[in-house]
Amino acid sequence: MCRSKQDWVNLAAEKRQRYGRRHGELDERGVVRLGNVAYAAGLALLMAHSMDADAWLRRAARRWRESWALGAAVDAWGRPVGALKAALLAGDEGELTELTSWTLSLHPEASPSPIGRYAAVLALLAAGRAAEARPHVEWLEGRDDFPRDVAAALAAIAAADDARLDAELRSVVASFERRDQHLEDVPVADTALVLECLARRLGLAPALPASPTLPG
Repeated sequence: MCRSKQDWVNLAAEKRQRYGRRHGELDERGVVRLGNVAYAAGLALLMAHSMDADAWLRRAARRWRESWALGAAVDAWGRPVGALKAALLAGDEGELTELTSWTLSLHPEASPSPIGRYAAVLALLAAGRAAEARPHVEWLEGRDDFPRDVAAALAAIAAADDARLDAELRSVVASFERRDQHLEDVPVADTALVLECLARRLGLAPALPASPTLPG
């Protein structure tokens, strides 16, 4: 379903109001939920081409990092992944540099979890260390417990293969269009946007397809 700019503004307002409805001290999971809601608000504002999007994306990144410090399990790799994605979309170089260093200090490259390896790949590519990312991308490729098109897109980025990247990005976007469920019910192909950001940082020129799940 195509949404108007006002629809996205209204959805963002709903998420921001939800973010503000909290009382007392928050536990680890409560902070994660705040990160989720802040990210949803940021994505909706991004779709509305609002200048407020970056602030909410940065807020999400901080909340997810904070939740790790509150006692996340050693395999809660979705939190650094989310924080890196939010910082990439916000375009905040200072915060991205800090989050990249923090993520790598957790040694996700040694994780047996595909999400842990994904965190390592995002951090290494964000830091411009494509050669170091390649072995971990190869580890992700062909697995049944990690999206194949995302792994293929990461491989294309690490190999500086624009043509392959465009094809894989179309596949990633199509997968979001087919989904019935999205984080906080905000239908945005954020993974495709993050992959585009990473590719541009490494000098590639990816072309995202037109989609109701991407900013128009």
